[in-house]
Amino acid sequence: MSTNTPDTVEEQRPADDSRGSFSLDVEERSIPDAFRGWYNRLRSGDPGALPSVLGLVVLAIIFTQVSDSFLSKYNIGNLPGQGLYIAIIALGLVFVLLLGEIDLSAGTAGGTCAAIAAQAVFSGNLHQALPTALYWGLIVGLVITIGLAVWLKAWTGAVVILLGLILVATNLTQHLLLALVAAICIGAAIGTFTGYMVAKVGIPSFVVTLALFLAWQGVLQFSLNAQPINTSNYEFWHNITYGNLSPALSWVFSIVVVGGYIVYTVIKSVTAKRAGLARDSLQLVLLRGGVLAAMAIVLTSLANQNRNTNPYKVIEGIPWAAAIAIILMIACTILLTKTTWGRHLYATGGNTEAARRAGIDVVHMKLTAFILCSSFGAMGGIALASSQSSASLDLGSGNVLLFSVAAAVIGGTSLFGGRGKPRDAIIGALVITIIPNGLGLKPSIGPQWQQVITGVVLLLAASVDAISRRRSARS
Repeated sequence: MSTNTPDTVEEQRPADDSRGSFSLDVEERSIPDAFRGWYNRLRSGDPGALPSVLGLVVLAIIFTQVSDSFLSKYNIGNLPGQGLYIAIIALGLVFVLLLGEIDLSAGTAGGTCAAIAAQAVFSGNLHQALPTALYWGLIVGLVITIGLAVWLKAWTGAVVILLGLILVATNLTQHLLLALVAAICIGAAIGTFTGYMVAKVGIPSFVVTLALFLAWQGVLQFSLNAQPINTSNYEFWHNITYGNLSPALSWVFSIVVVGGYIVYTVIKSVTAKRAGLARDSLQLVLLRGGVLAAMAIVLTSLANQNRNTNPYKVIEGIPWAAAIAIILMIACTILLTKTTWGRHLYATGGNTEAARRAGIDVVHMKLTAFILCSSFGAMGGIALASSQSSASLDLGSGNVLLFSVAAAVIGGTSLFGGRGKPRDAIIGALVITIIPNGLGLKPSIGPQWQQVITGVVLLLAASVDAISRRRSARS
């Protein structure tokens, strides 16, 4: 016969039920738990960025043997500028790849946007510089895409395109910074049209963007009047690729980025603990922050050393290109992981029909993803023009798009949708950039090897993606 009173039983049961029902909601993840979680994800078929990081290490080891100059401060300092345009376009492609879609026109669309900006600044009057039909086609196109964005409730896109319309119509694009802003706004308009054709009309993204890939090359020729425009005369544009922060600003940049991350993660952990929610332990948070801080200190110290072999000119500080890539990656990460829109994008890419039944506006998600992709394409076109020191007649064509897609996939973004991070684009772009850089240090190795090695690396990355997905489905 039980000696417990009814009151005693009732006192015990809620505590037991609470531990059984809500243990996962209040658990604190320790450092060993984090390692076990990473290992379990790896076994279940989610390698994350591990393959690309290992590939990066292997390529670095190989090219170190090819040339002693590979790990020189001068060569490493040039890598961000050489790969910035690939990283930016790849960041934009992550959004559409997460949906299982593709945008083959991102490169040529970005080149066209950059060419229009170059023409506007160079001529001082875009209306007079562009062919009449093209100028008014641009104005009408901006108006129409504003209407499409409003109709499909892409309010931010509509505001951005409206800004571009105002800048173009009032000829404020004669000023460099405003011309570059207008180029990004035109990219948003292109993305609106592409997204509408894919999401609302229902044409496969491969077909739509392949057609536009060809069309924008022609528009690019019209925009430049078949004459390339030198962009190295514009200091700000030139510095996007070749500029460097001062040593003092380099330290400020590193402190703000790393310090901001540490403060945010510590506050998040402490707040979750007070609320009794699942969280990373403070030790785990500080370990991550400490590793990141150590890396930042080493890299910033190295960047602030003179890396120029010419004794008459000092080159020091974090490259603008590296800072731009990091800032854009952080912005994209916040957008994808800390907003409702980002969660809906992952849900739509994981299972479109389930997302639709859950009340997510799938058309809106696809439209906004293409708007972002083309906007980043425009920024990538601007960076490419800076890298080439000109808005050339083939700006954004050739292998630009292929390398950008390869960067996203090599970094770990899935071609099947639902899996990927902005970080993937940056790591993948570094892999893609290292290949021609390392081969270029050995003139006896033909340039054709760049294509072969890049293709093999991409095939391996796609194979890892397919195999990991299959393992994930079985688990």
